[in-house]
Amino acid sequence: MENRTVHESYAVKGMTCAACATSLQSHLESQKGISQVSVNFADNSALIAFDPDVIALKNIQKAADEIGYQVVKTEEFDEQAEYMGRLNSLRRKLIVSSVLTLPVFLLSMFLKDLIPNVNIVLFVLSTPVLVWSGSEFFVIALKKARHLTTNMDTLVALSTGTAYLFSVFNTFYPDFLASRGLTPYVYYESATVIITLILLGRFFEERAKYKTTGAIKQLMGIQPKFVEIQEEGRVQIKPVAEVKKGEVFLVKPGEKIALDGYVLHGSSYVDESMINGEPVAASKSKNDYVYAGTINQNGTLKVTVSKESSSTLLAQIIDLVKKAQSSKPPIQKTVDKIASIFVPVVMAIAAVAFIIWYLAGPEPQFTYSFLVLITVLIIACPCALGLATPTALMVGIGKGASMGILIKDAQSLEKARQINVLVIDKTGTLTMGDPEVFDVCWDERFDRSQEIQHLVWLEQHSEHPLSGAILDNFNNIPSETREIDFINHPGMGIQGKIDGATYFAGNQALMKENKLKISKTLSDFERKLLETSHTLVYYGNESDVICIMGIRDPVRNGVKQAIQGIQALGIEVVLLSGDNPGATQRIADEVGIKEFMGGVLPEDKGNYVKRRKTEGVTVAMAGDGINDAHALAEADIGIAMGSGTDIAMESAGITLMKSDIQHIRSAILLSRATVNTVHQNLFWAFAYNVLAIPIAAGILFPFTGFLLNPMIAGAAMAFSSVSVVSNSLRLKRKKINTYENV
Repeated sequence: MENRTVHESYAVKGMTCAACATSLQSHLESQKGISQVSVNFADNSALIAFDPDVIALKNIQKAADEIGYQVVKTEEFDEQAEYMGRLNSLRRKLIVSSVLTLPVFLLSMFLKDLIPNVNIVLFVLSTPVLVWSGSEFFVIALKKARHLTTNMDTLVALSTGTAYLFSVFNTFYPDFLASRGLTPYVYYESATVIITLILLGRFFEERAKYKTTGAIKQLMGIQPKFVEIQEEGRVQIKPVAEVKKGEVFLVKPGEKIALDGYVLHGSSYVDESMINGEPVAASKSKNDYVYAGTINQNGTLKVTVSKESSSTLLAQIIDLVKKAQSSKPPIQKTVDKIASIFVPVVMAIAAVAFIIWYLAGPEPQFTYSFLVLITVLIIACPCALGLATPTALMVGIGKGASMGILIKDAQSLEKARQINVLVIDKTGTLTMGDPEVFDVCWDERFDRSQEIQHLVWLEQHSEHPLSGAILDNFNNIPSETREIDFINHPGMGIQGKIDGATYFAGNQALMKENKLKISKTLSDFERKLLETSHTLVYYGNESDVICIMGIRDPVRNGVKQAIQGIQALGIEVVLLSGDNPGATQRIADEVGIKEFMGGVLPEDKGNYVKRRKTEGVTVAMAGDGINDAHALAEADIGIAMGSGTDIAMESAGITLMKSDIQHIRSAILLSRATVNTVHQNLFWAFAYNVLAIPIAAGILFPFTGFLLNPMIAGAAMAFSSVSVVSNSLRLKRKKINTYENV
């Protein structure tokens, strides 16, 4: 039977630490029919690749439930409600735990000898903390144990449960140890304080996680929830999700546009800054395209829906960001492997430490052994290690989205910092992709104003792209449309009869075919423009060339500075273009690119990228057209211009919504800043565990008499997780200036 693997993203409930994500991932991947799973603790999501003919969703959900988690469809998951519910639950448990733990701590540390039957009081106060506030630790640990897996909850349940049960036994049967010469100590304060501190850490961690997903929430909040649909003269309010392609909706001044579509009627200016970063509103009138989430400023528009809500550009952007934040780079895969074996190793270390202290430690040996066991289990929590990479990546990808830099996956974000060679397309990337008249030379024997009028009338009938550039150049000339006898000469130009006289506009071949004479002034101008590789358009009457227009695709503003900025990072920039070599060289010289090739076919671009990769360098490709898709896919990093085609964006790992190559440098700097943050997080997470576990095991005791208290261990563990998340959140405030080194 043919395998028809599908890739679906689901929400996950019940994860309490990064080790939970690793545990769920490995458990689901062991199920028949599931080929790949990527679980992200930071945003409570799972990307699952499975064959629906082999395993159904309900069976996936059952498998997750077996070890204490819930996998639900994303559309059934109210993220904000889930987060708030989790926060409120943690808050209630934390309040109860704190209120009861404070007297337990004070009684145990300072007032123990002043109150009769104090252990009974401690038992009554501590039991709700363990049974209710800390219940999730034990429930999840038991579910894990049934499947021979462990996570951070296992460590907490083992340490606090052991301390509590040992204390309960000594409370009700104190003579058992006393008769053997041992003091029946109780550790209610250790168990309750540890649970309280871990709950406190999780509460702040949950709040911090909520902030890291702010980019997606802001994007999702851009699209209106309802829209005014026009049907047979009636206006109907309809949920955006129910609107179908082809329906017509109304957009009033000041409203956000609900769906992508074409303007059917009306004209206005639309603020499209959320799409392209441009502060100046774009003029929109009949047949112009508008995007969901942009803001209609002053006119009323009727828009025909071209894409349903799940397929709009805004929806694609949200989906890109979500998938990117759920993906894992190579560095995270290494961390996941470490985290998966971390808990069993810690349990083994704790057991060995217990045995050593019991056999060779000072009196009372059992008490010291027991303290060391609890302390090692608590302080070795792998939360900080597991959070180090995903929180930094989520913030980095979210920050990129807010800057107009869409990152498809975490691999692209990590790889961007390694770029050695940037291969770049010309048209639409370095240039505007929109030709304009650069220079005009007239034969002075003719009345210029009258000839401009004739030229405008002639060009109004042409559909050639260069006609638009000519009309734009003379748009200050008042002109009504004039009906003329119009003839199109494909590949050469156009002609038309105006007031009985024939006029021509086109290339040199059209002028020669009709034997039009050219003056010395125009001939000199022609030679000059041909040397600089401009496109020439000639205009003349039945006998003479009247004017020559030089047309070129202008370089985007700031391109030269942007190229210099990229080169300053030690990156080689190469220009490949399908345009003629002369025009390519002119652009390369203008913007400061030393290596360039013109007349390059799409497959040649891909082959060039492939060849450079064999040299051992990391190659990025920046382009905007279908002809760039091969090279974009072939490159280590594909960078697409947001104004380009869908296929170019689909082939790229990074999309620049504002087609400004200055943002390429920003993307590289963002990559460096994000990966630097990951490295900082991993350093502190590893350093914390490497230093803390030996101290918790009592390595300093023979030399200094110092033995770490389990309560301090719990506080340090909670602080390590919060510090890692806080360090990641610093990325949100970091200025990724286009010309600022990281």
